[in-house]
Amino acid sequence: MKQTSPAMKTTRRQLLKNAAVFGGAALAGPGLVFGQGGNKTLNLAAVGLGGQGAGDLANSAKGTNVRVVGLCDVDSVNLTRTGKRYDGAKTYKDYRVMLDEMGKDIDALLVSTPDHMHGPIALAAMQLGIHVHVQKPLAHNVAELRAMQTMAEENPKLVTQMGTQIHSHTAYRTATATVRSGVIGKVSEAHLWVSKSWAGRGNGLPDGNDPVPDRLDWDLWQGPVPERPYVHGAYHPGNWRRWKAFGTGTLGDMGCHIYDPVFSCLDLGMPTSIVSKGPQHFDHSFAPDTDVRYTFAQTKYTTEQVAFRWTDGSRGSRPDASRAQLPDGVKLPGAGMFLVGDKGVIVVPHYSAPSLYANGEAMDPALIKTIPSKDHYTEFTDACRGVGETSTPFSYSARVTEAVLVGVIAGDFKDRMLKWDSPKLRFDHAPATEKVHRKYREGWDVLKKHGVG
Repeated sequence: MKQTSPAMKTTRRQLLKNAAVFGGAALAGPGLVFGQGGNKTLNLAAVGLGGQGAGDLANSAKGTNVRVVGLCDVDSVNLTRTGKRYDGAKTYKDYRVMLDEMGKDIDALLVSTPDHMHGPIALAAMQLGIHVHVQKPLAHNVAELRAMQTMAEENPKLVTQMGTQIHSHTAYRTATATVRSGVIGKVSEAHLWVSKSWAGRGNGLPDGNDPVPDRLDWDLWQGPVPERPYVHGAYHPGNWRRWKAFGTGTLGDMGCHIYDPVFSCLDLGMPTSIVSKGPQHFDHSFAPDTDVRYTFAQTKYTTEQVAFRWTDGSRGSRPDASRAQLPDGVKLPGAGMFLVGDKGVIVVPHYSAPSLYANGEAMDPALIKTIPSKDHYTEFTDACRGVGETSTPFSYSARVTEAVLVGVIAGDFKDRMLKWDSPKLRFDHAPATEKVHRKYREGWDVLKKHGVG
């Protein structure tokens, strides 16, 4: 595995930094030179090759005229296993080295790492003019999210996509078309939930200081997070979502999926207020249940205000089923959402077809307009080749992610109503505003590094 220190040479990123990072200047990069014919081969690379990452790459590689040229993972087992499937692809354990050495040869990048690395990797790639598909949530914190959103806005030729594959599934596409047709009328309530939990272990950090497995570069895995000891089973590969430094809990894991159809159906903007009614999060990890209430401003599909409630967990947090107007014997699914309109209710299970109800009776199924699924992955690779557009660009998906991330912050302030000023990235409570940004370890302040902080 060839590795070169990023400090050993003048990089393409450094050459572009002064000329093309912000202020509306167009980026120059391989991903921005495609015409509208879509005949050119798309050179694709990927960072993060574990279960989700391997699946993202396999599905994206099936696109028309796609060639996998670069692979990156801090876990050598993941890297070796995936490298065997893509002949000719160069392999790296450090995404910075990969971008320095072959950024000019990469057109598009998949980012499927733990949450805390989404922003650093995406910003570095976008600065080079590389199109990006980033798994949900788009970023670990609101400040990095806004930097990604703004960079995409300032450089509209960049193709961006959030990896919420269900957005392109018939269930969510059908729900959106049905609500927008007006069959349930103006919506006043949104109830969203999932019966799972990435609960933490109390207020402390994991005990121990175990030897780091030979397969893992623990320093690179931590990235911008202040250094801590490796503890077997605590973080990598499966439990990082439980810890605030690396993940965003159950809400961060599932919220972008389940908030998505509500934002699509109702064309929501940013929440104006948020309050957490569930247990307060621990100092370093997440509470076993979440109950977050938002207020959103009116849209053409809603009443004057929309009451929006998210619950998750395996204990007490549940949606109020009495608001769903269900017939006797019908229960809510284990995960999903329902919208209450002045003419009826739509219930949308996670990954299943929607149903309509009113006053305890099922509404006519013919009122549901079925919309077929699309391939979310090839939508991205096609758009990178100049064919079509993505349906979850950062201009849309950053809004969904921002709502999720401010909800995560609210979980640290039980029962306190927080007013959210999205344009200024601040709450009316200074301790909450402090959580909009993260604390970087030395050398990893990615906002300053990429000229956006």
